[in-house]
Amino acid sequence: MCGPFKSLQGILHLLEIIFSTLSLVAVIFRGHVMIPWGIWCEFVWVFCIIVPLVLIVVEAKKWNVLLAAFLPNWADLCCGLTLLCTVMIISATVAFAAIFVCLSCIPSIMCFIFSLVATGVFLVDAIMQKMKCPSGYFSSLRGVLRTAEAFIACIIITAGHDFFVRLEWYNHPPGMICSIVVFAICLIVTVIIIILNLLKLLQRLVPCGLNKLELVFDIVAVLLYLLAIILWCVFGYKRYYYRYEYNATNFCHSCAFADLNAVTVGAIINLILYIVDLVLAFKAR
Repeated sequence: MCGPFKSLQGILHLLEIIFSTLSLVAVIFRGHVMIPWGIWCEFVWVFCIIVPLVLIVVEAKKWNVLLAAFLPNWADLCCGLTLLCTVMIISATVAFAAIFVCLSCIPSIMCFIFSLVATGVFLVDAIMQKMKCPSGYFSSLRGVLRTAEAFIACIIITAGHDFFVRLEWYNHPPGMICSIVVFAICLIVTVIIIILNLLKLLQRLVPCGLNKLELVFDIVAVLLYLLAIILWCVFGYKRYYYRYEYNATNFCHSCAFADLNAVTVGAIINLILYIVDLVLAFKAR
């Protein structure tokens, strides 16, 4: 190996790209998957190709030195992105295996194997980088919480979308749609806050200060999540048991129930994370 691949981390990045690409190619060969969980898996594999590729190019060209003014801690960013890729590809591997893999589906089995290997490589890479104990936003408790909030929100939205696409348009209660809108808005703001914490120069654009902004957002997010969970449970489970369960035709009851539960459990977990974040925001005042 030479160039950027002469180090162990460079080799791991190369393996991550190769096996993520093989997973994507295998699923394309299998046939494009149109349901939301399939789209999520494809998005994850593309993301897991782009991230290590960008890290390789930036480090090979020494652009991380030039980015020091915007990204004060490159090692922390690399560690955080690798951990994020690891969690994402674990979710994609599990979701793909649960929904698409069967004993007679050879392309799907190959895709699962490639994704599983990529997961192992990302896991090794993440552990190695975390053992170096980088300091920075992604390595702090606040950064971990924000990243977890954004990731879980993606899972919630995917599960909610999957539940909706299985139904006719007139079976979409406004309360459930409002819940998904709340989750999406909180996700967008959470991502913006992560970017503001990483790019220190952008923090000057926040007139009230980033800590106050996070405090206000956490309060609003907790209240909105409480409302969204209530609306989702009231309209979702009521309609599932009294309409979908008995009246719907060509309807996958177990799939719908799994999506309902995924959104509910994910929203409760995110609510807890936002409450913890809110406590930390009060302490940081």
